[in-house]
Amino acid sequence: MPRVDTDTFYRNALARYGHNAQGAHWESVRSQQVRFGVLRRLLPADLSTLTLVDMGCGLGDLFEYLTILGACPGEYLGIDVVEPMVEIARRRTGREILLLDALRDPLPEADYYLCSGAMNTLTREETGCFIERCFAASREGFVFNLLRGADDCHTFNYWEPEEIEALALVLEADCTIETDYLYQDFSVALRHRVAGGGEIG
Repeated sequence: MPRVDTDTFYRNALARYGHNAQGAHWESVRSQQVRFGVLRRLLPADLSTLTLVDMGCGLGDLFEYLTILGACPGEYLGIDVVEPMVEIARRRTGREILLLDALRDPLPEADYYLCSGAMNTLTREETGCFIERCFAASREGFVFNLLRGADDCHTFNYWEPEEIEALALVLEADCTIETDYLYQDFSVALRHRVAGGGEIG
């Protein structure tokens, strides 16, 4: 059983808060940008020749953040499962934004996949599947964040860094983890030891 109905969860937030950080279920613009900053540090310094898939792109806030930094990737593709968010992100970014389900649909190949917050309402089984599929679709790596703590919440999805390190061993991935930037949050970079990727079904 799903932890929550993702579509309803985000549609309700958009209706209540509008097209802003809270409408995408971020606590605040500040916490959103702190997370973006950590993820940016885990990506290569020069993104200009790389393709980046923003999985669970929401309203396109990460693209806006990278644009302000002057750090846009060579190619950017957003993906989300919530149709109103896809429509808003298309208008805001002017980039290609796909309506896809990361757990079921074929995923396009890219140098890097990135995900900020989109796994926070998944079950543990779904999270493992999400990570494995995004990592497999990447040529170089997958960068993401998760909530940190005991998995005893009915709404949100909590993990410990050690659990992701164990998953990295199974995936035969190099693993870098950053903590201590926000309460109950951590960020991860999984990198391929040997170049690979491709479209997965």
